Amino acid sequence: MSLDLNDIQLSNAQIAWRAAQDIADGAYVNLGIGFPEMVAKFQPEGREAVFHTENGVLGFGRAPDAGDEDWDLINAGKKAITLNPGAAFFHHADSFAMVRGGHLDVAILGAYEVAQNGDLANWSTGRGGVPAVGGAMDLVHGAKRVAVITDHVTKKGAPKLVEACNLPLTGVGCVTRVYTSLCVVDVTGGRFVLREKLAAVSLEDLQSVTGAELHRDGDVGELVVPEL
Repeated sequence: MSLDLNDIQLSNAQIAWRAAQDIADGAYVNLGIGFPEMVAKFQPEGREAVFHTENGVLGFGRAPDAGDEDWDLINAGKKAITLNPGAAFFHHADSFAMVRGGHLDVAILGAYEVAQNGDLANWSTGRGGVPAVGGAMDLVHGAKRVAVITDHVTKKGAPKLVEACNLPLTGVGCVTRVYTSLCVVDVTGGRFVLREKLAAVSLEDLQSVTGAELHRDGDVGELVVPEL
């Protein structure tokens, strides 16, 4: 690629902000552990998502200020949370019954790889990898919509959007949209369809760091995010 990605790519916060803009008011949403949890910080004004966590809370709020944590109130990532009015607690098994019963509108997860047919790999048994798939396997087939937020390439510069996943699969044909540090891509009809990209990146440069063909269906919008 002719451009230095470090000079132009979005930060994690900016990727999370962009993903948050597509969450409908009142949607029931599960955020994956780690980077996806950041999406909760960027709900658009006038909209309120109802956030679900696998350990048994529905309707949690923003993270508390440092020093104000109540460590009896945590999410699945063991991070402190607050509660919104009307929040509910329930058994872990009931939480997964909600997931498996199709009661979540959106799941937003991280990824090692996303294939052009929507396959997702977001865990690994390799050195330094996540030791087990956890609840993600349930989320990707229980939520009505599955989105991924991720850097466009690995730390070594290898594409994360690929023709076929090489790592163990979390789910088959489950991802519908990917928000990366360079673009927004829909997964439809077994193809990556480019919806938005950073203005600083040409289509040719973007394709050069993508491991599968990027298709266009009409105009490609400009990916615009605030400074965060």
